[in-house]
Amino acid sequence: MAYSIQVVVDSADAHTQADWWAETLGWVVEPTDQDFIAGLIEQGLAREEDTIIHNGKRVWKTGAAICPAEEVGDRTRRRILFQPVPEGKTVKNRVHWDVHVGDEDKDEVRARLEARGATFLYAASQGPFDWYTMADPEGNEFCIS
Repeated sequence: MAYSIQVVVDSADAHTQADWWAETLGWVVEPTDQDFIAGLIEQGLAREEDTIIHNGKRVWKTGAAICPAEEVGDRTRRRILFQPVPEGKTVKNRVHWDVHVGDEDKDEVRARLEARGATFLYAASQGPFDWYTMADPEGNEFCIS
């Protein structure tokens, strides 16, 4: 039996990270049902303190997820969840993801990502393959190829 998974990323600012990665991957931040949240608060099943206002909408404080737009609501969707943690990143990631940029020019993609807050770490290659190792605005490593 095959399982589905989601990747979870510890973050200082989960909602901002979700916004950044959704734009980077061409995905969307999964929508939050404003009426559902309000109803839970009214019923005493959630507290105002469990939420924050982000980009003008009430969202759960505990994180934000992204996925491809066409997969929103699909239980087997590809999904990255960003969750807030109190500690900062201190060491190299043991897991990272590779972003394949297809026919786009890798140098142009790198420049756009740097303009949005990514950091270029180094260029590498192996045989006919080459890539750039980058860090997102919170320092999480990823590669573009």
